[in-house]
Order: sequence, then C-alpha cells, then structure tokens
Amino acid sequence: MIKLQDILYRSRTLEIKGSLNKEITSVAFNSRMVVDGSLFVAVAGTQVDGHDFISNAIERGAIAIICNVMPHEIIANITYVVVNNSSEALGYIASNYYDNPSEKLKIIGVTGTNGKTTIVTLLYNLFTDLGYKTGMLSTIQNRVNKLVIETTHTTPDALKINELLSLMVDEGCEYVFMEISSHAVVQHRVTGIQFSGGVFTNISHDHLDYHNTFKEYISAKKKFFDQLPSNAFALTNIDDKNGNVMLQNTRAKKFTYGIKSMASFQGKIVENGFEGMMMKVDGSEVYSLLSGKFNAYNILAVYSTAQLLKQNKEETLVSISKLKGAEGRFDIIKSENGVTAIIDYAHTPDALENIIGTINSIRTHNEQLITVIGAGGNRDKSKRPIMAKIASVLSNRVILTSDNPRNEDPLQILDEMREGIDPAKKKMLMVIPDRREAITTAFNIARAGDMILIAGKGHEKYQEIKGVKYPFDDKKIIAELMEIHQ
Repeated sequence: MIKLQDILYRSRTLEIKGSLNKEITSVAFNSRMVVDGSLFVAVAGTQVDGHDFISNAIERGAIAIICNVMPHEIIANITYVVVNNSSEALGYIASNYYDNPSEKLKIIGVTGTNGKTTIVTLLYNLFTDLGYKTGMLSTIQNRVNKLVIETTHTTPDALKINELLSLMVDEGCEYVFMEISSHAVVQHRVTGIQFSGGVFTNISHDHLDYHNTFKEYISAKKKFFDQLPSNAFALTNIDDKNGNVMLQNTRAKKFTYGIKSMASFQGKIVENGFEGMMMKVDGSEVYSLLSGKFNAYNILAVYSTAQLLKQNKEETLVSISKLKGAEGRFDIIKSENGVTAIIDYAHTPDALENIIGTINSIRTHNEQLITVIGAGGNRDKSKRPIMAKIASVLSNRVILTSDNPRNEDPLQILDEMREGIDPAKKKMLMVIPDRREAITTAFNIARAGDMILIAGKGHEKYQEIKGVKYPFDDKKIIAELMEIHQ
C-alpha cells in the first residue's frame, strides 16, 4: 500500500483540501474502474470530461480526487488535490504509484508516421535474439519477455504503460522498445517515463482530424524529442525533410541515419526483390528478409539503435539477417495458381505510395497489380481522395472498399475517395463496399502472375462498424480463397 503524499511528486499541485496521509489501493481515471480506497484522476478527454464523474467515483469508493478545478461540492473525508494539468499529473502519478519502473529499464521510444511498428518489432526480436530479456509496446501486441499481452492502442494510457513496465522489471527485462504516437505525447500518456533514447522514422499526412494542422502534428512528434534527457540519444532519419526539426531543441545526444544523405549511420540498397534485399550498412553487406526502400530505412534505424546501445556490430548484422517483419506489414502470400497477395497496414498516402512503389520497382510489369483499398471512418477525411488517386495512378486496377467505417456511412467514405480519381481512370475502377466481396473479386479477376495489394488493415482481426468490432482478417480471407482455388 502506498500513501497519497508519496505519489504526488512532480504533479504540480496548486491546492489541497483534506489529508494526504491516506493509503491508496489503486489509481483510476475512469470512474467505472474505481474501487474502495482509489485515487480518481479527473482528466478532461477529447470525448468526455472526467470532472463530470467525480461524484460517481466517490460513490464507488474513491477517497481522493485529482482535478483541474476544485469542485463546488466538497464532501467530508474526501481529499481534493487541484493540479495544473490533471492529464500531465496522471503520467507522474502512474509512474510514482508503480515505483518509477522506467528508471530501472532502458526504454527506447520510436515515433513517426510510418515504420513504428516494424522498427519496434524488429528491435524486440533483435535484442531477444542477442540474449536479452526484452519488452515491447506496439500497435500489434505488447510483450513482456515471452509473454504476449493484447493491445488496444498504439501507445497505452499512462497507468497501463507503467503497469506493463513494472511487470517487465519483475520479469528481469533490461530493454524495452515502444511506439510513441502523436496522440500519446499530446495526451501525456508517456509523461513521467524515463527514456534512454528516441527514434524518428518519418512524417507525412495523417491524424489531421485530431491535430487540425500539419504543423501541430509535427510539433507533437517534436515534443517527444524536446523532453528527452541529456543522457539519452535522439536518432533521426536525416533523409526526411523534417528529420532535423526533431533535433532542434533536444538535450539528448544527436545522431542521424540515412540512405541519400551523409549520416552518422549510412545505408544503401544493393539488390531488392520480393524475397528480400541486400544492403550495405556502414560498409558491411547484410541480407534482409524484408523488401523495399521503406524497410531499408527501418533496418537502418534498428541497426543504428543497436549500435547506440553498444551492441556488437557483427552480431547485430547477423541477427538482422534473420529477422522477419511485423504481422500485416508487407505480408506476402503466394497461391499455387501464380497469384501473389500482399497485405499491408498502409493507411496514409505516404505509406500507400511507398508500398505500391516498392511493388512496382520489383515486378516485371508483364502482370497487373490490383489494389484493394479503403479509408477509416471518423478519421482524417482529407486523405481519402489522395489515397484513391495514388492507388489509381500506380496500379492497373483499383477496387475501393470499406476499411473500418466506424460510425460513418461506408458509401459516403467511398464517394469521397472516388473524388480523387481522374475520370480517365474510371474504367480501371470498381467500387465494392463489402470488403470480403472486394477481396474475393480481386482474386477472381487476377490471372497467373498477377499481384493483389490489400491495404489499410494489415494485422487487424476485426472490422469496426457502428461501434461493434466484427471478426475480419484480410490474411485469413486470402488464405481461404487460395485454398479454394488450388
């Protein structure tokens, strides 16, 4: 049991009513998670304001409240603590409650629009292969050494992060690799975490439904680097036009990686194919099972991080040559009738262009590329026509279909995507709202040697419609179709 006074360190307290000499059984920011003896942190979120649920939390057994504004109704025996920012305070309180686990681990945060999941997964697998007990927090799954824990967000909330980090400490983990989303930075989910390093991949059009402007989006990414301590490292992709921006105000030691520009860690693609590629990394050749320029950057980021963490260069390169990509990232499935399907999470214009560009740079062009693509509902609408245009310009055939429509009308989403396609390209376009039917159609019209790209959902095992997540797996559907056609 821990005292309230012991978990308020760094929370920027402004006013206190009541005793701090209370034992806290748990910390919660959702009133439904409150139990007897809880500390309830009232956070003003994007959808609901926790301050509206203070009375609910007290009814459920909360004995202390963290808030931005002192409530009008003060209840006897309840402690109220007003802080400068309850969302920020939650980060510090969560760290303190779990005995600051990040200070006992070497944690590397990876941020950027694309590549976060692949880099974090590769780093986890690399350091596991090198013999370390390792943790991972990613879009696909969380791992505590060998234990797999289901994930719901790219970056979990502050309480969940610290709970997982505490578990990693208990399991003897030494290194932790985690994705850092722009939402997580702005919402203070990683506030209070002690990072040993930060990695920037790239930045392009995404999340403008949340950040409003591209400048705000860049600022959110940059804020992560601004907050790194002086004993950490900041590693950035120098070939990205905003790569140097990330380093402008950081106190951390600055390093770069690149293929086109001179960098601290230099890479070059020697040969590229669907089965993998040969690269030159800091003067040494290494074969990778991954394909494409975007993966060359991912591999280079992984290698650079390992070197900054003082790992042996030769052992690192040998291990890199064995690594496979993250699930749903350029997943290739070949059928016996000669059709190749590629499943990828690409859901931004830049990611889609990179994926199709990689496919086009490798294929013979004697075959056709059929792209199945949609766009998520209740997300950045401005990228919908852009993605459709990219698909239509770079593919032979395009099938527009549903992604996760969420609470939007799927037909409206498809209409907005269709606006980006040149009228001259309409003959190569099909619109099939039902995603299973769209994938099936792509497979049925494909001839021997043709390629099908199914983009947008990657590893996801569901399709979200009107608040319900229905079982749906692009990879499973393709596997079933290939079995049927054998």
